[in-house]
Amino acid sequence: MSHELLRQLPLFAELTDADLTLLEAASRESRLTAGQVLMQEGSPGGSLYVIIEGEFEITKRTGPGNLVIAVRGAGEVIGEMSLLDRSPRTASVRSLGASRVLEIDQAAFRHLVESSPAATLSILHTITSRLRHTESMLRQSQTLAALGTLAAGLAHELNNPAAALQRSAAQVRQLLPRWQESHAQLHAAGIDEETFPEISALTAATEPPPVGDPIARSDREADLQTWLEEAGVPQAWEVAPSLIAAGLTKDRLVQETRRVPPTALPAALAWIASSRSLASLLRDVSLSAERISDIVGAVRSYSFLDQAPVQPVDVVRGIEDTLVILRSKLEPGIAIHRAYADDLPRIEAQGGELNQVWTNLIANAAEAMDGRGDLWLSAQLEGERLRVEICDSGPGIPDSIQGRIFEPFFTTKAPGQGTGLGLHLTYNIVTLHHRGQIAVESHPGRTCFRVLLPLHMERGPA
Repeated sequence: MSHELLRQLPLFAELTDADLTLLEAASRESRLTAGQVLMQEGSPGGSLYVIIEGEFEITKRTGPGNLVIAVRGAGEVIGEMSLLDRSPRTASVRSLGASRVLEIDQAAFRHLVESSPAATLSILHTITSRLRHTESMLRQSQTLAALGTLAAGLAHELNNPAAALQRSAAQVRQLLPRWQESHAQLHAAGIDEETFPEISALTAATEPPPVGDPIARSDREADLQTWLEEAGVPQAWEVAPSLIAAGLTKDRLVQETRRVPPTALPAALAWIASSRSLASLLRDVSLSAERISDIVGAVRSYSFLDQAPVQPVDVVRGIEDTLVILRSKLEPGIAIHRAYADDLPRIEAQGGELNQVWTNLIANAAEAMDGRGDLWLSAQLEGERLRVEICDSGPGIPDSIQGRIFEPFFTTKAPGQGTGLGLHLTYNIVTLHHRGQIAVESHPGRTCFRVLLPLHMERGPA
């Protein structure tokens, strides 16, 4: 390769002919075809590449797919991060067409930096600008992934009460004609609520009794069914269980219906049974609707919709709302232990951002425990600061990496399983946005993240 061609590349523009000769001797030119992979994410790093001809697509695995971070062309540098810290490749690089690259290994790069301050500044500028760009792209990707997780969790949470609501409404539609028919038959027989108030009393809704011994309950149902059949009640095998489930007994029914004429007794008992069943179904509808309302309220509170960025925030409420959002991640095998101090003051904070902190820490804890273990949540006042601790009984964080967990892009997960930005963003929200502190203590069987937040946010000069 001619020195003139090398000098056209910004990285080598100020090198002397002697340095260019040494660089050329220590580097290696390679040619790639369309679709050929130059670097694979997760593979060992080592060399830096300068694109001489062609274009390369840079992608990073995020969840099930690949995120295109950038497309680099002639004169640009790729692979500089792995060369600097000898870490695994953080992205994959694929040639989009016939391409040529100049490979510079560790020794040649060291000589380049020592020989040319301009090249050093060029490399530093390239690294910082790309870090900002990559972090911005991954933050957007992580936000979309978090929204997807949130949507999936909400769908899971809303599905149960919505399905119960749908079932109850369908049963009400089926039962209503029977209730109307039996009520009409009662009136046709001259029975009304004013003349026979004891009949109306039997239809009043009450809380269902405890389930109790299933054998004893079955005996009560059989005894009541026999009496209903003798009284001429149609479908007594279906009516008896519904009356027992509603808390009524044969003795009470016999006592309260003794004034009812035998000819009207089947209609009266059918009306009582359908009224009780309707009341039970409407109670189920109400409970399901309340559950849906609670979930929607938690989501609204969690996201701080239509509210000022900085405002008085109830931290405990934020943690509890986060638990609602993450319920699908908190498997039945995870026991949650709460230790919230009484009368904790609200703090000045950005509520939506704080909830991202609780989401990241609690979700990480759940993943660490793999669906089984203990999660401890505490909030206490510590002078003019609020201390929140989120601890789990997972395997712990190795001592060798505890000092790096808040670094951007650092992750122990396999490529595509994590961006390495969750704890970095958490650190920034706590320390930069809220002037707080966050620390971790970990050993096998217990990991604790401790967050200290000031009660009042510092404000700059007006």
